[in-house]
Amino acid sequence: MTIKDVAREAGVSIKTVSRVLNKERYVGEATRVRVEAAVAALKFRPSVAARTLGGKRSFQIALVCDNPSPHYVYEMQSGIRDRCEPDGVRMIAQPYDRGSERLLDDLEGLIDATAIDGLILTPPITDRAAVLDLLARRSVRFVRVSPGAQLPDSSSVFIDNRGASRVITDHLLRLGHRRIGLVAGHPDYATSVQRAQGYRDALAAAGVAHDPALEVRGDYDFASGARAGAALLALAEPPTAIFACSDDMAAGVLAAAHGLGLSLPRDCSVAGFGDDALAGYVWPPLTTIRQPTRSLAWNAADLLLTASEQPEYRECAFELIVRASTAPLSR
Repeated sequence: MTIKDVAREAGVSIKTVSRVLNKERYVGEATRVRVEAAVAALKFRPSVAARTLGGKRSFQIALVCDNPSPHYVYEMQSGIRDRCEPDGVRMIAQPYDRGSERLLDDLEGLIDATAIDGLILTPPITDRAAVLDLLARRSVRFVRVSPGAQLPDSSSVFIDNRGASRVITDHLLRLGHRRIGLVAGHPDYATSVQRAQGYRDALAAAGVAHDPALEVRGDYDFASGARAGAALLALAEPPTAIFACSDDMAAGVLAAAHGLGLSLPRDCSVAGFGDDALAGYVWPPLTTIRQPTRSLAWNAADLLLTASEQPEYRECAFELIVRASTAPLSR
């Protein structure tokens, strides 16, 4: 089937069909419905190449992602696909190494090779000034996911990381814990700073003195969580609860505690952040903050595809999920 068949079936011009397929304005609603019905009836699949030749769009957007959590990457890709599919837009997944000296060259290569309509930037590249300058210079549209600060010329999607960390630390405080360890994320991520600050906010509000010895840096992966958990539990006065700023790191803390023969959560409560798939599979199942990663991704893609004249900032809601890994203080 071709666009000519769709036009004949709908009783409109080829140009009108093209406008409907490209989501252009100035098409009456009744006409749009008739064309969409013809597309469905004929099972017509527009050629991306043909659409590209007919206009300035490539009908492709790219996700630029460097994250040690496979669940996060999967949810990001799924959310973007959910939004792109109805518009016939393809997603390109572009992994990168935040420490690579070729990062800017690789991004320029992606832009030149694909003529993408826009980019979705995830942490920590979402805050990399050199990357933002490159995209502005090349006039490439982009949306930032979970940035450290909003910019007046770019859209973003985010959750209140600081508020979410305060909520989960408050949960531990309400259970009677006062020595609460923190496994922070890598400092390259603005979310690491935000989550650590929320933890300190909760302690201050409860009148609990902040002890720097109870903060250990992780790297958002299982191995660093296990190392951090072991270090915290080896203190002369170990914490009675540990909040890790990702579920992967929290799983590492659980592993370290099990290795020491501790009974969880009686000897130590453990909480995470993200509500990744593993949160319900580890033992005990993790109390955590549910980060709506798929919703963040969907909204990021929507901001790119709707092409608003002004930057938009969309906040998605988080949720505290209480499971068996946290319990009232037993000593």
